[in-house]
Amino acid sequence: MHLLKGMIYTSCILLLAGCKTTQKTTSSTSQQSKYTEDLSVWRPKVESTTAPVTTTAPPATGTPEDRKTQPYTEARFSVNRQLDTVLDSIDRSNLNRRYIDGFTIQVYSGRREEALNAKKQLTTSLPRLESEVQFTEPIFRVKVGKYYSRMEAQQDYTAVKRYFPAAILIPEKIALSE
Repeated sequence: MHLLKGMIYTSCILLLAGCKTTQKTTSSTSQQSKYTEDLSVWRPKVESTTAPVTTTAPPATGTPEDRKTQPYTEARFSVNRQLDTVLDSIDRSNLNRRYIDGFTIQVYSGRREEALNAKKQLTTSLPRLESEVQFTEPIFRVKVGKYYSRMEAQQDYTAVKRYFPAAILIPEKIALSE
């Protein structure tokens, strides 16, 4: 416990020591110089292992004198092949997916008669929303909409809440159409 407190205390001291304090001048006539710092020492240096391939690349605008050969070097640490392999494997796994995680609005959960009444009331109150009654033994549920994100469902959820205060937004698997 003492070791953890000591580590936290030391990290706070180091963090505060790294912060630069600003100096205020009391004289209004003295000019403050602008802050400058040379960071070129930290810039990575590129070493050429092969002779650069020259290509002619005319600029979009300019005179013929401006059109010079410009050296082109292939990136040494390019990840294109590895990235293509990973993206292809992700694409193959997505082709096998039948469902995606999404959201729906549950309006009612309970007995059959009340579920059918809730669906009827929902259809008359909000006709643009398609509702369905699902039966999962022993409960009937009235659900509205299939949304891919919570933000997408929020507008319809607030409209449904006006008529059904007990409505809740629940996660659900949405079937992907092919």
